[in-house]
Amino acid sequence: MKVIIIEDEIPAAEKLSRYLVKYDGSIQVAAHLTSVKDAVSWLQEKQESIDLIFMDIQLTDGLSFQIFQQVMIKKPVIFITAFNEFALDAFKVNSIDYLLKPITFSDLSASLKKLENLREQLQWNSQKTEQLQEVFVTPKTAAYKNRFMVKLGDHIRSITSDQIALFYADGRDVYLVTTQTRKFIIDYTLETLEDLLEPKLFSRINRTYILNINSIKDVIVYSNSRLKITLTQEFDKEIIVSREKVAPFKEWFDGSH
Repeated sequence: MKVIIIEDEIPAAEKLSRYLVKYDGSIQVAAHLTSVKDAVSWLQEKQESIDLIFMDIQLTDGLSFQIFQQVMIKKPVIFITAFNEFALDAFKVNSIDYLLKPITFSDLSASLKKLENLREQLQWNSQKTEQLQEVFVTPKTAAYKNRFMVKLGDHIRSITSDQIALFYADGRDVYLVTTQTRKFIIDYTLETLEDLLEPKLFSRINRTYILNINSIKDVIVYSNSRLKITLTQEFDKEIIVSREKVAPFKEWFDGSH
């Protein structure tokens, strides 16, 4: 971890440096600054290179709060001061702790452990957010069935979703109809197919039919607020959108579903 110390009292800065090394020998003090002016200049150019800022409040040329007015502080800050009246102002900025002088090693250790705990929690939340995004945001297109195996005499063929015009039920049998108007019996119910098929591509329009949107040639307003479908393929049965399916069909057909 890299830190900077903004402190105009040399003994206080040296004491803090010793405590930091004692707490963790890998901690590096990247800079020791004594004024608002120097701190602003350094942070504007090199802030991204550090992980933490230790900051006294009263510096040689003013209060360190002036630094926040001139540069966007993106790193956590631990304030170290001899005065407790600035505590409220300190917590309005990026402060994670407010230590009163003279600080002890125990005080510093507690502050650094607080920082570690905060980082662990933020990292955990970030990981959980990414996991939730994968679960709830990422489209699971791989979960939809995009091909069906059918029998053609003694042969077995695989028909992909873009080759399917519709599915329909006739009694206990369910048929797959291709864009070439070939029919095959398949071992699925329409209810099962509703869960397996890509909903943007296929929609169930009544108790008998599931249509591929690319096979719809025309939609005609029919009697009793229903809709009649004309397909791009030759098909010898009348296809009517049932009254209760009209609203969801329109959303699907419009791309809103």
